[in-house]
Amino acid sequence: MDLRLREDQRAVRAAVRDWVDDVVVPSASRNDREERFPQEALDGLRQTGFIGLTIGEQWGGGGADPLTYCLVIEELGRGDANVRSIVSVHLGLVAGSVQRWGSDAQKEQWLPRLATGEVLGCFGLTEPDHGSNPADLRATAEPLPGGGWRLRGRKVFITNGTIAGVALIMARTGGPGGKGVSAFLVPTDRPGFGATGIHGKLGLRSSDTAELVLDSVEVGPEALLGEPGQGLNIALSALDDGRMSIAASCTGIGQAALDAMVSYAGSREQFGKPIAGHQLVQELIADSAVDVQASRLLTWRTADLKARGEPHSLAASMAKLFATEASIRVADACVQVHGGYGYIEDFPAAKYLRDARVTTLYEGTSQVQKLLIGRALTGVSAF
Repeated sequence: MDLRLREDQRAVRAAVRDWVDDVVVPSASRNDREERFPQEALDGLRQTGFIGLTIGEQWGGGGADPLTYCLVIEELGRGDANVRSIVSVHLGLVAGSVQRWGSDAQKEQWLPRLATGEVLGCFGLTEPDHGSNPADLRATAEPLPGGGWRLRGRKVFITNGTIAGVALIMARTGGPGGKGVSAFLVPTDRPGFGATGIHGKLGLRSSDTAELVLDSVEVGPEALLGEPGQGLNIALSALDDGRMSIAASCTGIGQAALDAMVSYAGSREQFGKPIAGHQLVQELIADSAVDVQASRLLTWRTADLKARGEPHSLAASMAKLFATEASIRVADACVQVHGGYGYIEDFPAAKYLRDARVTTLYEGTSQVQKLLIGRALTGVSAF
């Protein structure tokens, strides 16, 4: 793997970094305090074309490679993980699944509108009683006499849930277990489809997180993505990309926290000199810098494997496990370096820690990632 970025990749990263600093960062703290959705950032994502970054050029997207995507996600995570969440779910989980599994008709129906952001996507896998074990999900899709399907069930903790125009829903069409799950592209304006925002979160306060209710939602046969029974495979392939995206985002959170603690340590004086001159503060900074760089390299390795068309599930789990846990360590160190000021909202340290904390929970907990890694290395399942 060549770790040197191409000129076009450096240019994209610089452009996104400037845009994030101009548009995203100034309003991130206010949005967090007010639990206000970052509409100005979403508008900018549409105007710049970043919202369609990885969608093929034939459908109006940017056609970006996996590493370029990770560079963009890292910068968005550095600025505000709430904004990052819009893009990674929309592109990594939904648009990516349509490109990988969709029919020509489905691609023509959805990808051009996903590329411009006219339609946003959300990913409906997690249920109130089924998170780490999606093979046992309870949402159902019954065949209709004249063709099509009737969907019933609930989904929870769904990013973009109240603003999405299409929901990728996993529902049971067959018997028990993963082989009975299928995937559906459900327009959210169908009768019976409801979305209610979830508030009072510890972190990601301005992210649009919702509970979905499917009350006898009827869709045509064209809504089925892939073949019946392929739903869990579709979901797991999407989660490979999602885990890579979360690793990139956590690298961004870690970088932001590292930058903040270095800056503060250089200006804050105690015992007659900047606290950056104290050895144990330098230890916190040094450990954090190693965590950030290791997270970045694990993420880039995953992107490189994906770009080569090689299996990257194991690499994605490793990157997700390490980067999420590392981002919490780095954000916690940032709070520690700031002392009492790290505990109040006038400084960004607390937000970094709160936004990082959830990343060890969604798209596979840290414990699930360890089981996946162990199974991949030993060939023995612990599930």
